Amino acid sequence: MAEIMGSAAADKLKKRASLVGAAINVLQTLIKLTFGIVGQSAALLADGIHSLSDLLSDLLVIVAVRFGSREADGDHPYGHRRFETIATVILGVSLIGIGAAIIWHILERVHHPDTLPIPEMNTLGIAAVSILLNEWLYHYTKRIAKATRSKLLMANAWHQRSDALSSLVVLCGIIGVLQGYPFADAIAAAVVALMVAKIGINLVFDSIKELVDTSLPPSLVTEIHKVILGVEGVQGIHLLRTRRMGEDAYIDAHIVVDPRITVSEGHCIGDAVRDRLISRFDDVLDVLVHVDPEDDQDFIANDPPLSRVMVQQLLDKYLSGLDATVAEFRIHYLDKHIEVEIILPFAVVGQAEQLVLLEKQCRLLQANVQQLHNIEVFFKL
Repeated sequence: MAEIMGSAAADKLKKRASLVGAAINVLQTLIKLTFGIVGQSAALLADGIHSLSDLLSDLLVIVAVRFGSREADGDHPYGHRRFETIATVILGVSLIGIGAAIIWHILERVHHPDTLPIPEMNTLGIAAVSILLNEWLYHYTKRIAKATRSKLLMANAWHQRSDALSSLVVLCGIIGVLQGYPFADAIAAAVVALMVAKIGINLVFDSIKELVDTSLPPSLVTEIHKVILGVEGVQGIHLLRTRRMGEDAYIDAHIVVDPRITVSEGHCIGDAVRDRLISRFDDVLDVLVHVDPEDDQDFIANDPPLSRVMVQQLLDKYLSGLDATVAEFRIHYLDKHIEVEIILPFAVVGQAEQLVLLEKQCRLLQANVQQLHNIEVFFKL
């Protein structure tokens, strides 16, 4: 497993990547909008608005990281990572709006072909420089996103890659106009707008899936299932639930163990499952393990089972004639029935009359109490 970066170091890297991206996008926005207006390129203007949306997304990442990095508290016991998810939804919706606005503006201009401007030659250089800057920024942001396991930062990286691709479209559009195709610049602007909107739609849908606790991918769930079954002492799994919160994954697992082991041994097996999953999968932050003695997923209890106090009262009533008191007893709730293990002092073994009375009373108790499926007696040294 790759080494997991500390949360403080990860947040520092995410903030640095966002600040670097913001600085570059400020420069690109100013240059593209200026030369788009002066050079009369609708596509370059659309690309400038795209860069402005990149700048807004960088600022959104900074704010989301600030809020999302807060430690868990009483009101938010699972932490604040969902702030990043909400920020991603806001970013996606803004991109859809920006794309729609650009397309609307282009359609208005296409309806009046005589008003279509002809881009100047210097807009080609601006588009080429933008391609190089955004491609570098994409690789830089993607590298930090992988290191910090940040879905929001990875989304921002792809947003920057889309800016590089849109600048390439702009470059082609400007060249097309200069070659005598007047609609090329407008078409390029429309393509850029569609790319922006498509990214926004993807971000919104992916984030909504996380907000409604959609399960991890089936292939990953299958691998998690195999890892759990590989832990010594686990006999089966009858419930496995997974979900995302930011870049972290949470798992709830109901494992089946030998019904005759002690509570402490079952707890130890549960801890082993938790530790194995956290060490095996980088994204898994926490695992809740429920230990079951049998697969009771579809079991519906018609009557409440006998409690320990009730069993104690029954033993006191039916075994009151014994000279030796019951040292201890164990209850097993298995297969919709109750089994009781009675532990008596070893001295009773030599008392034949007491053993006969014990057997008689146990049979009577089992016959009179329907829920009692079996009674076993052990002697303690």
